[in-house]
Amino acid sequence: MLTVVPDPADDRRLTGDLASSSSPIDELVREGARRMLAEALKAEVDAYITQFADERDEAGRRLVVRNGHHEPRQVLTSAGAIEVRAPRVNDKRVDEQTGQRQRFSSAILPPWCRKTPAITEVLPLLYLHGLSSGDFVPALGQFLGSSAGLSAPVITKLTEQWKADQRAFASRDLSGVDYVYIWADGIHVNIRLEEHKLCLLVLIGVRADGRKELIALSDGYRESTESWADLLRDCRRRGLRAPVLAIGDGALGFWSALAEVFPQAKAQRCWFHKIGNVLGALPKSAHPGAKKALAEIWNAEGKDQALAAVGAFETAYGTKFPKAVAKIVDDVEELLAFYDYPAEHWRHLRTTNPIESTFATVRHRTKVTKGPGSRAAGLAMAFKLIESAQARWRAVNGAHLVA
Repeated sequence: MLTVVPDPADDRRLTGDLASSSSPIDELVREGARRMLAEALKAEVDAYITQFADERDEAGRRLVVRNGHHEPRQVLTSAGAIEVRAPRVNDKRVDEQTGQRQRFSSAILPPWCRKTPAITEVLPLLYLHGLSSGDFVPALGQFLGSSAGLSAPVITKLTEQWKADQRAFASRDLSGVDYVYIWADGIHVNIRLEEHKLCLLVLIGVRADGRKELIALSDGYRESTESWADLLRDCRRRGLRAPVLAIGDGALGFWSALAEVFPQAKAQRCWFHKIGNVLGALPKSAHPGAKKALAEIWNAEGKDQALAAVGAFETAYGTKFPKAVAKIVDDVEELLAFYDYPAEHWRHLRTTNPIESTFATVRHRTKVTKGPGSRAAGLAMAFKLIESAQARWRAVNGAHLVA
């Protein structure tokens, strides 16, 4: 009996062949894209040559003629990597002002282009949402049919544009928009190359048409009063008018700064944070009953019912747990401020959830990368993450009532 022992190398070759193979549909799409690009480049060159067909030298020969093709090169497109041989032009005309030879440069495929704009835009976004710069080649090389242009330095260079975008955002004019409500919060991010954490101060507002929008993002110092005041003063200098209502957690720094810069704005404390603080002052055995009693306050049908629920909470827990009750009673005016506004807006005004849900994305990304390498990089990364999330934010309920 003959026994055949398989060679492990055969398995490796087979696996490699399967990994490198492309489906007929992919090949068809790439071939179609290659042909279309070739035709477009040919038409562009033909139009250029026709435009200067009447320009000739002393011997009557044309000054602008075809001159074969450039060397083949690969271009990453949304259809995958395709090989291109761009037609070449011999332009003998001389610029009278500079004395230099004229040169033809394709508007469709510039000499420096190795990736289409769609690929150039999507690569930083993939990095932004968790794909490490060193993982692009194994993750996308097979998908795009080539690993050219996917190296870590290339990805890092693309992300440099974020810093410029963030600086432009931080200096834009705010006088053209009215923000009726604003949420304020901070997030602390580790910096790989520095000892201290990055403290991001964020303001998100509701425009008069009901849409939510990022107002400001700044690098602060431990959510201090001065850091918040610097941010609010900068926004005021750029044209920001006082909001009707500001929503935030119990951080004293923001409220002190708000009273200094925009004293006419009303304050609303975040119920999500407040509930956590109250439960922290109660034994776990009291949590179920306390949660229900607190829900009777923030979920009441009106302000009068909410005040009655506050009285009931104080009666039930005031004797045994005065510290927990004080957290509600002492801040009752700020906790119930949302009741003075349209009922359709209450669910949006009770918490800082619009910022908290956005910060979840920032925390996930910084966890993947073990934190940004610098404060500037961290600020730019957070800006692009929030900007990306902003496209999915929906307007507040009863948007017509905001104005």
